[in-house]
Amino acid sequence: MADERPDPDALLARVQAEERQGRRGQLRIFFGYSAGVGKTYTMLQTAHRAAAEGRDVVVGYVEPHARPDTDALLAGLEALPTRPSAHRGVTFREFDAAAAIARRPEILLVDELAHTNAPGSVHEKRWQDIAEVLAAGIDVWTTLNVQHIESLNDVVGQITGVVVRETIPDHVFDSADEIELVDITPEELLDRLETGKVYLPEQARHALQRFFRRPNLTALRELSLRQAARRVHTDVESARRQQSARVPWATTDLLLACVGPGANTPHVLRTAKRLAAALDAEWVAVTVDRTGAAPTAAARQRVTEHLRLAERLGAETATLAGQDLAATVLDFARGHNVTKVLVGRSHRPRWRRLLSGSVVDALLEQSGPIDVYVLHGEERPVPPPPGVRRGPIDPRPYAGVVAAVGITLAVALGMRGVDIADSEANTVMLFLAAVAWSAFRHGAGPAVAASVLAVLVFDFFFVPPTWTFAVANLEYLVTFAVMLGIGLLIGTLTSRLRGQLASAGDRERRTTALYEMGRQLCATAGADALAEVVARRIAGMYGGEAAVYLGRPPGPPVVAAGGDTALARDGVSLPAALWVIGHDQIAGAGTDTLPNAVALFVPIAGGDRAIGALAVRAADMARLGDPEERRLLAACAAQLALALDRDRLAVAAAAAGEAAPRP
Repeated sequence: MADERPDPDALLARVQAEERQGRRGQLRIFFGYSAGVGKTYTMLQTAHRAAAEGRDVVVGYVEPHARPDTDALLAGLEALPTRPSAHRGVTFREFDAAAAIARRPEILLVDELAHTNAPGSVHEKRWQDIAEVLAAGIDVWTTLNVQHIESLNDVVGQITGVVVRETIPDHVFDSADEIELVDITPEELLDRLETGKVYLPEQARHALQRFFRRPNLTALRELSLRQAARRVHTDVESARRQQSARVPWATTDLLLACVGPGANTPHVLRTAKRLAAALDAEWVAVTVDRTGAAPTAAARQRVTEHLRLAERLGAETATLAGQDLAATVLDFARGHNVTKVLVGRSHRPRWRRLLSGSVVDALLEQSGPIDVYVLHGEERPVPPPPGVRRGPIDPRPYAGVVAAVGITLAVALGMRGVDIADSEANTVMLFLAAVAWSAFRHGAGPAVAASVLAVLVFDFFFVPPTWTFAVANLEYLVTFAVMLGIGLLIGTLTSRLRGQLASAGDRERRTTALYEMGRQLCATAGADALAEVVARRIAGMYGGEAAVYLGRPPGPPVVAAGGDTALARDGVSLPAALWVIGHDQIAGAGTDTLPNAVALFVPIAGGDRAIGALAVRAADMARLGDPEERRLLAACAAQLALALDRDRLAVAAAAAGEAAPRP
């Protein structure tokens, strides 16, 4: 039966969100794709309805567009006086946040969220003024066009040929408590523009020649609809988590592709990509690291290659830890609102599937409302990846097994000789202890060999007639079977525990590395010193070299740390770092981009762009192909980006303090 308990993390997030909501006002954005669609008009209409219901509504600032219909709606609403701001002989009228906080209305109307304040204002941007008002517990209604969202700025510029200078950070839009889409057709907007309802005639003619062209408006409208839909999806997911729902809400599709070492995994991934494109849906590729299992080097390499293929196809990838493959995948699917799971058909013989079960059968039986697609794909055997070959069996673990069983035999014979433990039960326990030790020390294969060898030795030395493998009493066959079964079980469980300890050790290593790096970064100042901390820590983690490249526009990036390494002196490293900074993508050794580089280059992303590159050359470069190791490097790069941003703000604040006039 599925665990129906609420997710503790979801409950904590819900409590924290409610606490935040109790301290701040609510932000409502009237959102559109262009000037003239009716955002301010709709906001004022809604404000009149709220005032009629007895709510305290005050106009903080409405942009004077000289639109008669909009101006008429201002009548009957209390308006705060604007704040004059003189600059170069011109007086601007700006929103007065201090007056709004002193008045403390229930709802405050402030037009044009992305507006840039006049020089000399307390804040550079109006959204910063609004943040201050929200912190005072006042609800704010405002307006915004899609082209003013920072992450869409370059897209809008490519579409319209017009660079929008006034933007807001994406987190301001994402943090809004309510988004109300105001939408009309491009034809209706052009008609309003031509009839003078948006701009004055001269302005309208100029706008029709540049920004307000039908293809531009159609594209901007699609962007606004997508942004609104994305926000609604976020709200739905938040509501689903608050209710601790354990079944997907299929308001939109999310696909999950199961990744394994099998030959049909590439077929599964490509099918998932095509299906996601047809459904206009996101998709994720996951693999399960079975705790306690010890896959071969070839199998690990194939899984790594398949995860890279998934990333090239545009999927998010994840490595899950668990023993039960189907349960682990479905638990992830339910937690992330996955609606469809794609898995490759097992090509194992039928008798093995009947004996040990099938992941596909388990997924079908336990999936509930989640759709499961079973794909056949290719059935040819999988050759080992280049550079990975099956080597000879290492005889040392099996020699250790023989030694352990031999020592146990000597102890058992010695104890029987002095009448310390002459019962067969005690002898059996000694051999089971040898099996458990072999499993923990050497793994599953030697544990099986230890179990079989222990049964044979026990039969030969302790079961009448001794010194033969013959059995006088058939009851000993049951003893042998039970002994062998318990030995195999102990060996399997002990080997699994050994694998779990190894997995836990890897997770602890990653967590400790991030913690220690974060602690050092918090105690360090200066961009070069911060870069040196990260380079030194990563070089120690991977037993190799690391370098940090930081952008210095308009010139090329410079080596802020690790400049004395062979990595930094290589001729390909600087072009690789320049490419990574320019494209904000991973590149270098082990990737399809600049594979001849001697190191792996990870972007250091600050805000919406890469500000540098982290280069890593490990003693074992194959280790950097592991997706988990790449996630660790990405987390290290993110910590460095945050530290650099913090240092930059501290320097700017210190400079501003020194420049401020003293009383």
